[in-house]
Amino acid sequence: MDHEREILTWDTYGVAVRELAQAVADSGFEPDIVLGIARGGLIPAGSVAYALDCKHLFTMNVEFYTGVGTTRDEPTLLPPFLDLAELDDLSVLVVDDVADSGKTLELVVRVCSEHAGAVRSAVIYEKPRTLLTPDYAWRRTDQWINFPWSSEPVITPRTGVVDA
Repeated sequence: MDHEREILTWDTYGVAVRELAQAVADSGFEPDIVLGIARGGLIPAGSVAYALDCKHLFTMNVEFYTGVGTTRDEPTLLPPFLDLAELDDLSVLVVDDVADSGKTLELVVRVCSEHAGAVRSAVIYEKPRTLLTPDYAWRRTDQWINFPWSSEPVITPRTGVVDA
């Protein structure tokens, strides 16, 4: 099945996030806050925040995928909830691993836009079917992606869901 997947290794990941952060910097956008969408966007958000020398790193928990290619009807925000007043008039860079359907990214960008002065989005991968085109994307693919942080089996299974 690997031939039907995009494989992102740790080494390539390092190149990807540096190039993604460089694209943000080259555009002139200077985020006050980098906001990672949990879970897949947490590692890229931290890496991008380091590269952009941004020490304010926030997270939002969103549940959407339930397995390979299977989702809930709509993405759902999960606790703990971010105090959105902390975003007032600041510039926010929303980071996720992939904009697949774009529903998760759209939800988080919309919620942040209600408070922040400026919101932009960055992903490692963009799929052609995404509803929301991210402002920055390292690569485009239509394949399922094996990310280095989620490709190995879980150590303590809790949900029975693999690869989501």
